[in-house]
Amino acid sequence: MPAPATQTVPYWHVDAFADRPFAGNQAAVMILEDWPEDTVLQAIGAENMFAETAFLVRDETGEADWELRWFTPTSEIRLCGHATLASGHVLLGLEPELEQVTFRTRQAGVLVVRREGDVLSLGLPAIATEPAEVAAAVPLLGAEPVETWRSPLGYNVFLYPDEAAVRALVPDMRGLEALGDDQFIVTAPGSETDVVSRVFVPGGGVDEDSVTGSAHAVLTAFWTRRLGRESFTAYQASQRGGLLTCRIEGDVAWLGGPCVTVVEGRFTF
Repeated sequence: MPAPATQTVPYWHVDAFADRPFAGNQAAVMILEDWPEDTVLQAIGAENMFAETAFLVRDETGEADWELRWFTPTSEIRLCGHATLASGHVLLGLEPELEQVTFRTRQAGVLVVRREGDVLSLGLPAIATEPAEVAAAVPLLGAEPVETWRSPLGYNVFLYPDEAAVRALVPDMRGLEALGDDQFIVTAPGSETDVVSRVFVPGGGVDEDSVTGSAHAVLTAFWTRRLGRESFTAYQASQRGGLLTCRIEGDVAWLGGPCVTVVEGRFTF
């Protein structure tokens, strides 16, 4: 006989960086009383089958309002932007008098989501990259990039000449998966926005991500330097697609966009 269910917790399905349902990137947001075993969190991530499930527990350290962890269907990850924005959307919706909410994470420090007019803005550590060869990945992307850049944190940037080249790529996902859980970020100047990108993370359980906040923490540092200004507009050209505003302030990348709740209920495990 299966073990009986022991907990029922609040659950939200949010489309992040989206101004309407069925766009942007999907995230599950779940508020817990305390942390269960990691195997339980991973099983829930696999059950949800979103790019990320965000788990929240009230922070007792005084460093932030909430403790936050993210799980893909296959693993816990060190940083996720869209599920953090989705978490801020849920919490600020529950407490409309608040202007911001803070999250203590295990590997990315304290993150902030705040209201900025009609949208939310997410502050992530800006992630610098340097010119580097990424020889194993280049032949798997489907076309030769103009430049390759890399962060030791596992973020790889491949610059292409234009948006059409980015959209036309058909990567070898299983080949990229064999290289580990790195992000493979392909980018170019955009046609209707300043910047366009696509993001592949097959080693982390997500072949092509819909809209990737952490990748734009990389792209904000990358493109503000190239463009010679502190802000730009961006579009992630996935099947669902998503629009972002990106701004650099010191060592923080501020990513702006709306969110839409499409499901609210209870999750039992």
